[in-house]
Amino acid sequence: MSDFSEEERARRANNLLQDELFVEAFDLLKQDLQSRWENSGSTEVEARESIWLAMRLLDRIHAHISSIVETGRMADILEKQHPFI
Repeated sequence: MSDFSEEERARRANNLLQDELFVEAFDLLKQDLQSRWENSGSTEVEARESIWLAMRLLDRIHAHISSIVETGRMADILEKQHPFI
């Protein structure tokens, strides 16, 4: 965990999700993995499993960054509704 507030973490995570290079990198990686998986042979079980795991990991990384944004939004709402908590 970092020393940043939930709001700062959310802002930084949102900046990442909005960044063109970040989005491009995720999209290209996902497309590459999907293409490799689709073009792998039926006997390439280990390669297909490795690609599948990489695709899931990419999804989990994106989901984690998105959850940081949502947590920050919830913290902001809570602060506005209950400023003395």
